[in-house]
Amino acid sequence: MRLFLDLQVAWEGPWPPRRRLVRFARAALADMTGTVRLGVRIVAAAESAELNGHYRQKRGPTNVLSFPYGDSGGRTRFLGDLVICGPVVEDEARSGAIRAEAHWAHMVIHGIMHLRGYDHVHDEDAAVMERLESRVMKDLGFPDPYRGL
Repeated sequence: MRLFLDLQVAWEGPWPPRRRLVRFARAALADMTGTVRLGVRIVAAAESAELNGHYRQKRGPTNVLSFPYGDSGGRTRFLGDLVICGPVVEDEARSGAIRAEAHWAHMVIHGIMHLRGYDHVHDEDAAVMERLESRVMKDLGFPDPYRGL
């Protein structure tokens, strides 16, 4: 699989280097073939809160938002965009005693699973999505993000 990752950073805090974000995305897309294009935008809390309110009618920032493209089926699969809120990811990692890099990886993987059509609204669907995320995290050498919940 060939991956084109379009990265935009609109936050001045820490975030993984682009090559690590690409590695996380490739792991979540390992079973896909062809060419895939993915957008990743790292934002501050204000932008995340604005998008979360507008698109999900929820107040405040959130860790990751997924915006699927509705691919047209051409030679390149336009998967969608992820908007990751840097301060929320960093705060969640700190408060959960999780390595920051592992939590960033999980947010990329979780967001990509949403772009691929997985959801966690219903318990059965959540179990499928969580198993997939856990397997990808393990393949990357990170602990299961759902263990102990």
